[in-house]
Amino acid sequence: MSIFSHPAYDKHEQVAFCQDAKSGLKAIIAVHNTNLGPSLGGCRMWPYADDGEALNDVLRLSRGMTYKSAMAGLKLGGGKAVIIGDPRKEKTPELLRAMGDFINTLGGRYITAEDSGTSVADMHIIGERTQYVSGLIAESEHGGDPSPSTAYGVFVGLKAAVEHRWGKSDLSGLKVSLQGVGNVGFRLAKLLKDAGAELFVTDIFQDNIDRAVSELGATAVGADEIFDLDVDLFAPCALGAVLNDDTIARLKVGAVAGAANNQLTEMRHAAALGEKGILYAPDYVINAGGIIDVYYQQQGDYDPARVKAHIETIGSTMQEIFQRAAETGETTAHVADRIAEERFGHEDASKNIDPAAA
Repeated sequence: MSIFSHPAYDKHEQVAFCQDAKSGLKAIIAVHNTNLGPSLGGCRMWPYADDGEALNDVLRLSRGMTYKSAMAGLKLGGGKAVIIGDPRKEKTPELLRAMGDFINTLGGRYITAEDSGTSVADMHIIGERTQYVSGLIAESEHGGDPSPSTAYGVFVGLKAAVEHRWGKSDLSGLKVSLQGVGNVGFRLAKLLKDAGAELFVTDIFQDNIDRAVSELGATAVGADEIFDLDVDLFAPCALGAVLNDDTIARLKVGAVAGAANNQLTEMRHAAALGEKGILYAPDYVINAGGIIDVYYQQQGDYDPARVKAHIETIGSTMQEIFQRAAETGETTAHVADRIAEERFGHEDASKNIDPAAA
């Protein structure tokens, strides 16, 4: 299949492939749009079933980063990198250095950061070979790791969803099912627990489940059972495409608000959620806390208070989306897309960014 006819291709500016026999690296970088600035997005390492699955993921994720940065008011474009392999078994310093060489070939059009399957420590190794890496500075509150900021942003957006859906700001007694309790999901779960929510969790790694059960008092459920729970809110915090014909039909929740990227398998699934009376928090809006954090690190003037204040605007942005969707009858996903496209969709898109926000 040609890249240009791929269903996930969306006028991407560049898609680059790399295979390094010596290190075992097999990777793809996708640059979606750079109208607002250089593309910035995490480097994901995952044991994809095949090359086609990896390509689909990087195309969808890079597009999502364009929309995410635009909605967050950042002077950044959208890009993403994926490494094909099991991060728990196949990651080596040699492979990461080769990834740095690969990133360097794009000459700054793509800037990387940590993502699923990679860490701040990995970014330092990649940074031995390229300057185009972010999320490293010690001055940031978490040593460069954007995961806590992602989780906090999701928490802020989730509270906005609860207020819009049920008219309350108190999360005490709220029943939340979390799919994925890794770096971001566990931190979100802790914030929810501290706010008085009751948690139901699943994950592909048993040690992540065990930690949530022992430290947060969460109830463990099966990977497939998570879609059938009679709870208030579903928080997808793992990989994407979890909202589809099958899972939406089974959901018994009032809202979906989580950290995962590309939660909708297809755009039509936003309407399917609405038809069931389920409020959907567009993923690239609610999970923008990490890219906001990394953006300020990249600028070199990191101020934790300023970063936190910017992340908290996710709540008001979410409320605007919910209100406009209610007024127009459109889905929240379509409303968010239209706002983002107004910001990045033409050659002089930088004029659409509010300087105070960026």
